Amino acid sequence: MSDLLAKASIRRLRTSPQKLNLVAAMIRNMKASEALAQLAFSPKRIAVDVRKCLQSAVANAENNIGLDIDNLVVTSATVGRSLVMKRIRARARGRSARIMKPFSNLYITVSEREES
Repeated sequence: MSDLLAKASIRRLRTSPQKLNLVAAMIRNMKASEALAQLAFSPKRIAVDVRKCLQSAVANAENNIGLDIDNLVVTSATVGRSLVMKRIRARARGRSARIMKPFSNLYITVSEREES
């Protein structure tokens, strides 16, 4: 692996970190082209946003650093917690329940792998 890394991130994605991590784990240590294909056909709703972030990281690698996009590998796909919106749902007998609406952050790093 080379020392040159290209990064991309999306902050405040409207999904829970657990759901986002399922998709992020799927593409870790995968070639960027294969990861894009996997995300294109994934049934998960959040895969569309992860694919956009990965495309941004690949574009950053090509345009800002000058890496060869055919040899790019997803070195890390990190998921972090963001804010949690709290809402109230009315329940029986005048009570209420709290609804948690979590948000997540996604950080993707790609680098060039030398072919052996």
